[in-house]
Amino acid sequence: MSREDQSPSGAVWRKSRYSGGGGNDCLEVADNLPNLTRVRDSKRPQGPTLAFPAPAWAAFVAYLR
Repeated sequence: MSREDQSPSGAVWRKSRYSGGGGNDCLEVADNLPNLTRVRDSKRPQGPTLAFPAPAWAAFVAYLR
């Protein structure tokens, strides 16, 4: 995992479909970039992001399911 100060160009951010529509209390994920999955706080879209290797993120999501 690494921490980046700015979102990479080309990142397409999305919230979980389980996220409530009215609040900004969610994480957003950009999983369209090669080899990395980015995560950010929806309340601070211009703030820092976390970067995870794509296989590690996939394993995390599989574990949650």
